[in-house]
Formats: sequence, C-alpha cells, structure tokens
Amino acid sequence: MNVPRAKHEVESGALGALAPEDLVSRIATALSEAIIGGRFAPGARLNEVHLAAEIGVSRAPLREAARLLENRGLVVSQPRRGFFVRDLTAAALDDAYDLRLCLERHAGLAVCATLTAEMAAALRTQAARIHETRSDPGRQVEEDFAFHRLICALSGNARLLRVYDELTDEMRFGITVIGHLYDDADVIARTHDPVLDALLSRDGERWCAAIDHHIGVARAHVVKLLAARESEESKG
Repeated sequence: MNVPRAKHEVESGALGALAPEDLVSRIATALSEAIIGGRFAPGARLNEVHLAAEIGVSRAPLREAARLLENRGLVVSQPRRGFFVRDLTAAALDDAYDLRLCLERHAGLAVCATLTAEMAAALRTQAARIHETRSDPGRQVEEDFAFHRLICALSGNARLLRVYDELTDEMRFGITVIGHLYDDADVIARTHDPVLDALLSRDGERWCAAIDHHIGVARAHVVKLLAARESEESKG
C-alpha cells in the first residue's frame, strides 16, 4: 500500500516511505486504507516492528497513528499485546448508522436553509457520478460516500464533517468485511434521486423524510448482512 495521494485514493501493495510532514496523520491514513482495503483481516494483530520497517519510520509515530485509528473505530489496543484490527459487529455498525443519520439530518437541514445555485450544481454533479459509475461497484461506493460527505461539507460545520469522516472509515470497513452491498448497482444510484430532490426543494420536512428512509434502508440491509456473517462464523 502506497502513501495516499488524497483521501480514499490509495492502491493495494506495500507501504511506501513517507515524507516527514504530517507524518502521524499520513501513517494513519495509509494504515486505514490498508485495513479498509482488506489487507488486514478483522482481529489481525498489527505488527509494529514489521510495519515500521516497511514504512521506514520509528515505532513511536506508528503507535500514535494506531491511536488515531483506535479513535476512529478501526483498531483496538490490548495491554502488552499491541494493536489489533477491530472485529466489527452488527451492533457496532448499527450504532454508527444511527449517528450518521443524526449528522446527515442536521447537515441537510442546514443545506436546505442556505442552498445556493452553486451548491445545487455541486450536488447534482456528485449525484450524477453515482449513476455514471454503475459499471464499477468499488468506485460507485466511493462516489456514494462522496455525495453524502458533500452534504455534510455544505452544511458549513467543520466539526460535523470531521466526525462524519471518522464514521465513513468505519462504514467503509464494514462494507469490506461484508464483501458487497447490492447486487444491482442501479439500486444504489436510484435511491439517491429522492434524497437529491428533497435537498433541492429546500423543504426541511421533506428532507428529513427522505434521508430517514434512505439511511434507514441502507442501515437495515448492511446490519442484516453483517449479522448473517456473524451467525455463520459462530457455527464454524
């Protein structure tokens, strides 16, 4: 895995050498993309010695980066044992979706109250990308997250956006653990149309109804898939 050029733009492979600026945050980004990309399985131990050598850093910034990932819900620490990739549960993912709904509800209401022509154009463009990437499921999922992130960004609340980004990492990890979301990519694209329409209408009540349904359906589907995976693993 190389050092990411930008958020969510990293390819699988070996960890590359890092430049000194923002070292801890860059290590954290590289590690999070490796985890989300499936290089490290849930429950796997992160070998500090090997990873530090692979990246070309000391163990101190690596540990700081791991602490950041612990705060983001991607890893857990165990005394005298080190850091392990979190074994994400259906209940934990359900909690994440619950918080996501709260954030997006609030963000969307702010957008409805302040919507400009430029904001509307940006939302339309991003929604169109979800349709345009139907032949590439991996990219479509990223465009899906980018659409919802844009809503949070347009709210003007920087702290809300930071929390949303942390949740996004956890939900992307959940998708990796599950392996897939929908069999029909058209389903993902079409479900965003009423969400976009509600925002463009500037009607707060319509927005809340649309996002409640949209996130609610996704939440039920994802949690059900992860719960089924847990059930199968318990039988094995």
